[in-house]
Amino acid sequence: MALDGAFLHHLRKELADAALKARVEKIYQPNKEEIVLLLRTYTSHLKLLLSARANSARAHLTQYVPENPKQPPMLCMLLRKRLAGARLAEVEQPGLERVLRLGFDAVNELGDPVRLSLMVEVMGRYSNIIFVDENGKIIDALKRVDAEMSSERLVLPGLAYRLPPPQKKLCLLETDPEEVLAALDALPRDGELSKQLLSVLQGVSPVVCRELQHLTGHGRDLAAKALGEEERGRLLFFLRRLKTAVEETSGAPYLVSSLEGKPMDVTFLPVEQYGLAAVVKPFPTFSALLDEFYEERDRRERMRAKEQDLLRLLTTASERLSRKINIQRAELEQCAGRDALRVAGDLLNANLYQVPKGAREVELCNFYEETQPVVKIRLDPALTAAQNAQKYYKEYRKARTAEEKLTEQIAQAVQELQYLETVLDELSRAETEKELGEIRQELREQGYLKAVRGKQRPEKPSAPLEFASSDGFRILVGRNNRQNDRLTLKEANNYDIWLHTKNIPGSHTIIVSGGKPVSDTAVLEAARIAAWHSKARDSSQVPVDYTQVRHVSKPQGAKPGMVVYVQYHTVYVTPALPQSGAEDNA
Repeated sequence: MALDGAFLHHLRKELADAALKARVEKIYQPNKEEIVLLLRTYTSHLKLLLSARANSARAHLTQYVPENPKQPPMLCMLLRKRLAGARLAEVEQPGLERVLRLGFDAVNELGDPVRLSLMVEVMGRYSNIIFVDENGKIIDALKRVDAEMSSERLVLPGLAYRLPPPQKKLCLLETDPEEVLAALDALPRDGELSKQLLSVLQGVSPVVCRELQHLTGHGRDLAAKALGEEERGRLLFFLRRLKTAVEETSGAPYLVSSLEGKPMDVTFLPVEQYGLAAVVKPFPTFSALLDEFYEERDRRERMRAKEQDLLRLLTTASERLSRKINIQRAELEQCAGRDALRVAGDLLNANLYQVPKGAREVELCNFYEETQPVVKIRLDPALTAAQNAQKYYKEYRKARTAEEKLTEQIAQAVQELQYLETVLDELSRAETEKELGEIRQELREQGYLKAVRGKQRPEKPSAPLEFASSDGFRILVGRNNRQNDRLTLKEANNYDIWLHTKNIPGSHTIIVSGGKPVSDTAVLEAARIAAWHSKARDSSQVPVDYTQVRHVSKPQGAKPGMVVYVQYHTVYVTPALPQSGAEDNA
């Protein structure tokens, strides 16, 4: 969903009412496509989010601030230098174009007052945030556009800023509804009313055009050039109402969600087109509406973008290990016939006098078997019988050594592959930049990533997730392997209860006993939580082992998060967080 110009018109007024004269206190650039301004008014602190993300470009006040990188990007440092301490003096929108101009009263290097602007262009994949000086020249932009990228409009430092090319459509702020009807009549081809409205009206989204058609035709599909007089009159009425709502910014924020609760669209009209197939919910402000619509999705997208390099690293390492294990298992199968080599050597040694000199093979009775069958043994004609026997012994010892080494190497590779699966699982559940940083540090310590040069200030480790059972026991869940080790081996007491999904990657879970016997209810609820924080989250009847912490130990040299345990019980649960009402079978 892209914000249309009419929706942005309402946002412009909301921003102007809330933030005009506010002072810029801080500026952050959480990623290459977003800027956050911390503003202070006489009565409050505000966070203004400016986003040029292709699928969620927008500008609004937010309650959420994305995590910031340790090193601010160049544009962020430039904005801090030029805009820190400036006051927001104006919020403008040209017509119903999807462009906002945020004008700031600042001072230049000489101390003279200047008006600097941030041009926020909300235009899908062409969205941009452009920093413009008092003379209308571009200082810099979030996305620079050179001649290779566009021949129509360059966005480079030093060039004069030009608005995006205007669409040849009618703006409701400047057009009477009768002119819209005339434009529909003048279209060269007929078509569905909503699509034809979209082609002639500036600044309105498909949901608004569909609503106009729905109201005009009482829910029926309509063709633009097949409207009767009554339908034309109804369309004219609703166009006038829409024009009034846009001119007076009297619309209200509404969220359209599916019956399952998934956000579908936002609008400034109480839409009726979905009937009982969707839920239309009003919001107190347009900013709160956009926070609700975008925040969870954007947070996940930001995390997924930041974790891609880790995902590639872990996937490549896992595939390499899988290939290595398959090759070694094939080699191990070849060692399975090694006993035949020893038998051949023994038979030759016992029958040296029967082996003709220079023979290429010999048939001898196998006295190791009751029936003493005749076996054919190949020989090297250049060697004596005794030398051929020693050759078979040598090949036997070589195969036996290979079998031992391969068995050991396969076991190590399987263990390493299991470890990588646990890291992939914790990566899929990471929700913050801090958690990603801890996973990176773990991979550095294990040699999968290069160590960072120079002294690094150690970050305070994140706390485990914490829940409570219905009968009051604390339940702690590790976020990653390093935290799993710390939680289980250092922080938990001997008589606390440890839980983990059986043979499935997941988090260590601890029920803090507090010196009291842990109830069956707490064990079941903690088992659901352990299953939820595992690779089996989407399964049912997940086996979860549990035992006292004193029965859990870490083998010497084991990877982070890898432990062994004894004297355990198993419970089968459906993954869920507390108060889910899931049913389980012990």
